[in-house]
Amino acid sequence: MNDKIHDIIMIGAGPSALTAAVYTTREDIETVIYEKATVGGLAAITDKVDNYPGFPEGIEGFQLAQQLEKQAKRFGAEIEYGEVSAIRDEGDYKVAVVDGHEVKAKVILIATGSSYGKINVPGEAEYYGKGVHYCATCDGAFYKDKRLVVVGGGNSAIQEALFLSNFASHIDLLVRSTVKASDVLKKKLQELVDAGKIEVHLETSTDEIVALEGKITHAKVTKKGKPMKVDTDGVFIFAGLKPNTGFLKGSGIQLDEVGFIKTDLKLSTTIPGIFASGDVRSGSTMQIASAVGEGATVAHSIREYLQEHK
Repeated sequence: MNDKIHDIIMIGAGPSALTAAVYTTREDIETVIYEKATVGGLAAITDKVDNYPGFPEGIEGFQLAQQLEKQAKRFGAEIEYGEVSAIRDEGDYKVAVVDGHEVKAKVILIATGSSYGKINVPGEAEYYGKGVHYCATCDGAFYKDKRLVVVGGGNSAIQEALFLSNFASHIDLLVRSTVKASDVLKKKLQELVDAGKIEVHLETSTDEIVALEGKITHAKVTKKGKPMKVDTDGVFIFAGLKPNTGFLKGSGIQLDEVGFIKTDLKLSTTIPGIFASGDVRSGSTMQIASAVGEGATVAHSIREYLQEHK
């Protein structure tokens, strides 16, 4: 284990950590970010971000991620590729195990985000961001007066289908078993069913997402044992969000029932000196703008912690 103790180790290089790094490095707080995959997180693999303030025409997710990365680096943030498999508290310092090597820091920020639940069918990965989506508020407006397929039957799926009905001309809701949403959502859904805006397909599995010349044309499904196709211009999948917190097993950090990290108002976890921000945090709104805001907030909390523990 290297004896050097960094000021801050940030785990995950999404919008929240990159924003936090801008604030910490501007105050000459040494900041090292470890990212195991793509700098920018889910934002970087989003085709177009249309609801981030300051970009009236929208901005490509990859471009936004590049700009955030460039800004953080300009102030001195060090971004390293490496996967953190465990962290632990050693009192005066914390330890992160990065690619099998132990790295010390006075503070750790966990900003590993979450991953979209997948249904793992042909066409899903191939057309992600190009007709296959996981966020209605991010991408719904692209489908004004278009037909859509929504996959899922829980609260989130119904909420997103209701939201998408503001844009789409028609929605086919594909539900593997039965609708398992709240009574309030079921009532609102029924109103749109009665109006002919949404058609609900129960006991329906999604088997393949099909495109022609790069554009989604239909979904192959099995409804009550019978194969059929559903014409559509886009597919929105709501199989839940899974927090990237598997590496925290045995760390002592408290998670909620789904696995998101519990924090207080200063975004501190249940272990002093370990903070969390962005989509990995319990109660997050799962939006880039809020993740950025939490990055600024947690940077302020980290500065206070470091001042108190000199």
